[in-house]
Amino acid sequence: MPALVHGPRIAIIGGGIGGLAAAAFLHRAGLTATVYEQAPALTEVGAGLVVAPNAVRLLRRLGVMERFLHRAVPLDWGWEFRRWTDGSVLSVEKLSDTCERLYGERTYTTHRADLLDIVKAAVPGDWIRLGARCTAVDPRPDGALLRFADGSRAAADVVIGADGVHSVVRGTVAEPAPPGYSGLCAFRTVVPAEAAPDFARRRAQTLWLGPGRHFVHYPIAGGEAVNVFAAAPAGDYTDESWSAKATVEEVHAEFAGWDPRVTDLIAAGGDPGRWALLERAPLRRWSHGRITLLGDAAHPMFPFFAQGAAQSMEDAAVLARCLAATADDPEQALKHYESARIERTSRLQQISHGRRDINHLPDGPDQQARDAALAGSDPLVGNGWIYGYDAEETALS
Repeated sequence: MPALVHGPRIAIIGGGIGGLAAAAFLHRAGLTATVYEQAPALTEVGAGLVVAPNAVRLLRRLGVMERFLHRAVPLDWGWEFRRWTDGSVLSVEKLSDTCERLYGERTYTTHRADLLDIVKAAVPGDWIRLGARCTAVDPRPDGALLRFADGSRAAADVVIGADGVHSVVRGTVAEPAPPGYSGLCAFRTVVPAEAAPDFARRRAQTLWLGPGRHFVHYPIAGGEAVNVFAAAPAGDYTDESWSAKATVEEVHAEFAGWDPRVTDLIAAGGDPGRWALLERAPLRRWSHGRITLLGDAAHPMFPFFAQGAAQSMEDAAVLARCLAATADDPEQALKHYESARIERTSRLQQISHGRRDINHLPDGPDQQARDAALAGSDPLVGNGWIYGYDAEETALS
């Protein structure tokens, strides 16, 4: 355990993966913090996610790899793209050796709740305040005053808004801007392994591409379940709630005519979650005074590059380094943090949003050109700027 150093009173609003990662890296740096989470228990809404090398190396540095490997699934087979009508392979990337050779770590899949528990293990238990819904952040020259739904207040020298796409903290550092309609919604469900076909239980992330839609599946939870994600036209649906539900029949109708392996997997799941994918432009700044943002509160992105959780963890590592290096000048530390992160995360936001058009091309010449490009591409090498990135080294440069 690091020796605690004198430092600012740090408040983290939000106890999701990003907020807990911030607490974990601050603890590792010898600083202290308090995490304020509105829920009565630490839980992660959602299903599976991909943990790429840029996030895995950070988990290793937190000392939680043994816990992580207990439930994570290594993508030995790798990534593959398939055609919607018949499952013909457009591209396949074997990850078992190449990923570790190029970037020093493998790629895994995991359940979001498992990752949350793993990161939580690196945070002192007495740092976490549950049932604390922050309703306002009042900036002050020497920090901020936090107001909570139960009428209580707390003073902080530094405030980190890790409170997601509906962030309360963001309103204190950025101009309010309503999200735009993207025309897409997403579905998610988890299928028990015993109910999933053998094809879906392989250690692979499979992406089926079709007109206006795509469908993704991969094993999670130590192979005990299969995560299913699908993107489809939203129609007039604009609800961004992670607790909203659809029906199996609705998803089945969206993918009617697709390869039977897709529709069979849909049928094996229960009623899926459903949420609208809304457009948010990159922020021009996300820090003001001694208040800053992290993760989805700063840079929400479509899940098409599977980098949302990874970017929140990178934010956490950089922010902790910056605050530890300039503990006596938190405002300068937050400026350094923002400047180190904003270009990278803005780029990922933009390419994630652009991917929807590439994934959803109607059959025809453009789709054929895309498929040919996939067959001749090496995404693991081509995206080295994502997976080879070392957040902590960047914070020191």
